[in-house]
Amino acid sequence: MSTERWSRARGRPRRALYLSSPIGLGHARRDLAIAQRLRTLHPDLQIDWLAQHPVTRVLEDAGERVHPASRWLGSESAHLEAESGEHDLHVFQAIREMDEILVNNFMVFDEVVEETPYDLVIGDESWDVDYFLHENPELKRFSFAWMTDFVGWLPMPDEGARAALVTADYNAEMLEQRARYRRIRDRQIFVGNPDDVVDESFGPGLPNIREWTVDNYDFAGYVTGFEPPSAAEVARARRELGYGDRDVLCLVAVGGSGVGEPLLRRVLDAVPIARRLVPELRFLVVTGPRIDPAALPHVDGADVRGFVPDLHLRLAAADVAVVQGGLTTTMELAAARVPFLYVPLRHHFEQNIHVRHRLERYGAGRCVSYEEVSDPAWLAEAVVKEAGTEVVSRPVETGGAERVAAMLAELL
Repeated sequence: MSTERWSRARGRPRRALYLSSPIGLGHARRDLAIAQRLRTLHPDLQIDWLAQHPVTRVLEDAGERVHPASRWLGSESAHLEAESGEHDLHVFQAIREMDEILVNNFMVFDEVVEETPYDLVIGDESWDVDYFLHENPELKRFSFAWMTDFVGWLPMPDEGARAALVTADYNAEMLEQRARYRRIRDRQIFVGNPDDVVDESFGPGLPNIREWTVDNYDFAGYVTGFEPPSAAEVARARRELGYGDRDVLCLVAVGGSGVGEPLLRRVLDAVPIARRLVPELRFLVVTGPRIDPAALPHVDGADVRGFVPDLHLRLAAADVAVVQGGLTTTMELAAARVPFLYVPLRHHFEQNIHVRHRLERYGAGRCVSYEEVSDPAWLAEAVVKEAGTEVVSRPVETGGAERVAAMLAELL
């Protein structure tokens, strides 16, 4: 009998190690929801989290156990912030230049799983672990579930032929790894539906991304990480925030990294003009955990706050929103049926291609460029116009966390 089976026969509880991507707090919210559903299926399951700030902030607030080795992880968020310009992030290039951090973090991971016999490792876009396990398959000693909400590195149109060549090369390497070592991923879960996958090629001579993903992934539908709030919950949230029935609330948020500060400043520049157009208009500006609210200017009619744990309720309480192009925040607005403007980071292929494709499929939100919002008068008028727009987008499905948890439970 193997050591693992002998330990389980002696009554050792099942253990899982959860790896949640630090690039955007949406991963943390959906992963928490999945973990909670998984515990209902396996009440004896012990879950440890190997995570970085700002994910650790969300986990600690939720009472989860963050593995002590997390303090040895290099910061991916800090690296991306250092590589960013003004509302501009060549995210593919930034990740290519993150080798030192990814190697360090995989080494930390490998020590953790060597010291503790985990039954299951769940990797929500844990690129380092997935890549190096394929490069070193002998290090896999657990069931491994891989989860993502996009497939395929894609070049931005203005990045030229070299970017197209390099992204295709990355895709080809991934395809080759998967063909050689299919046993590395015991489950591949796409957070969404087949039509949410872009209908593009991995590169010249490579497969179609949607067709390959349909052939290789299980689809869970979207995972919101929360149940859509009722009208009573929305009304209560507005009262608790200090907004009356006549107030028109615009919520502004830029995710969990520090890359979004320039967009916040542009919105604040537009606040006085917007409030002259609609005096009842008030702004709630959420900076997230990595932007200091005190660093932003004080503007009448705008309440600036830092990290808030119940952002989805505040989004649902809004009459209109201005956000960056991250998937989670935009899909939370779509689920709450709130009209919104979204401003993808320039050269961020996921926000500009993958997320935009999904939002257009749902008919949710209005995509605007950072150049357009540079004019405060234009932005003020756009916010006012959007606030009066009737939402006709497709409803966002529910039950995604339960579906993912059921897939993961089969590996325990």
